[in-house]
Amino acid sequence: MDNYDILDLNLAEGGRRRMDWAAREMPVLQSIEERFRKERPFEGIRMSACLHVTTETANLMRTLQAGGADIVLTASNPLSTQDDVAAALISQYEIPVFAIKGENNVTYYKHLRAALDHKPNITMDDGADLVSELHKNRTELLEDVIGGTEETTTGVVRLRAMAKDGALRFPVIAVNDSMTKHLFDNRYGTGQSTLDGIMRATNVLFAGRRVVVYGYGMCGRGVASRARGLGAHVIVVEVDPLRALEAVMEGFEVSGCVSAAEKGDLFITVTGDVHVLRAEHFKKMKDGAILANSGHFNVELDLEGLATVTTSRREARPMVEEYTLKNGKKICVLAEGRLVNLGCATGHPSFVMSNSFTNQTLAQLELWNNSGNYENKVYVLPKHLDEKVARLHLEKIGVELEELNDVQAKYINVPKEGPYKSDAYRY
Repeated sequence: MDNYDILDLNLAEGGRRRMDWAAREMPVLQSIEERFRKERPFEGIRMSACLHVTTETANLMRTLQAGGADIVLTASNPLSTQDDVAAALISQYEIPVFAIKGENNVTYYKHLRAALDHKPNITMDDGADLVSELHKNRTELLEDVIGGTEETTTGVVRLRAMAKDGALRFPVIAVNDSMTKHLFDNRYGTGQSTLDGIMRATNVLFAGRRVVVYGYGMCGRGVASRARGLGAHVIVVEVDPLRALEAVMEGFEVSGCVSAAEKGDLFITVTGDVHVLRAEHFKKMKDGAILANSGHFNVELDLEGLATVTTSRREARPMVEEYTLKNGKKICVLAEGRLVNLGCATGHPSFVMSNSFTNQTLAQLELWNNSGNYENKVYVLPKHLDEKVARLHLEKIGVELEELNDVQAKYINVPKEGPYKSDAYRY
């Protein structure tokens, strides 16, 4: 193969071993891969994926390839790429990859264009950068695209705005909004992996520390609960009154941005919005405050604003940049303000991603088999498929579900077997 751009092909063996280790915790995706090898449902389909290049994503790529897909992968975040995994995908599976950990913006967009050169029939996105580039600069390719899938809240927001403006040219299934992704991945995956990244980068003790969590959506709920579980005093900052009320009822302190900046020791943004923490907040923080972002793009921390109140900066530890403010205080920013769970750790646990990537696979099958049922809008994964993902994973961990009897089903007016019917949906 010569159609790729990675750091070093010689890293492949280490990447393959780590892929195999992750696969142990992705049992349903493995079972789908085995079935795909026999049935080849994606034979002849071109796919372009813009996702975090990790061991879990590599197993998704391997599954789709087993189903017959002709697939190309590029990175959705410059800091999340695992270079050995990129090498393994090329060397062991001949899947073209365009991703180098730490790549600059010029290289990032060059890689996006390379993925689009594949002329995809289906797109996969983690933040909607691939779809945005396709609609802005590669419109000649749109006629071949039957649909796409989106993995993140931030990407779904961007795509829904495009659909509202009539700019979206093909249907997209918001995998992020399925319950097995929105609840399971965002809450439990982000909750654990965010703290994992912070601890790896800093080795700080959470117990007794004041941790400020910005945003109390599914990601924020997960981060807040895990931080409290480690003994932290958690403060939540919210703009939504219902979420703020829920946080209060869960026993968290809820505060405004300015007062939280004065109280906190460790600040974690998970909003998906821009400039959540700004210069006026940085100036009020304690000496030694630590800032981390787990809200997808690196715009939640206003680093340009931070630079205006800074006299110098240095690398204190790998992926920890220490800023000295004009007032003499020091503030540490993790992973350049990018996703701390991927920049400073290895992302979500594999079992979490088995759920999310099973969703991805089912969504792509749905688009390919039933593309005529979808308009140029953003859709949620059909509920029966969402439930199928949950059931399959429960089976793999030995959990037994109860079933309604005839009297119970009649009383609440639902089918005895519920919305899911095993004979109607094969995957």
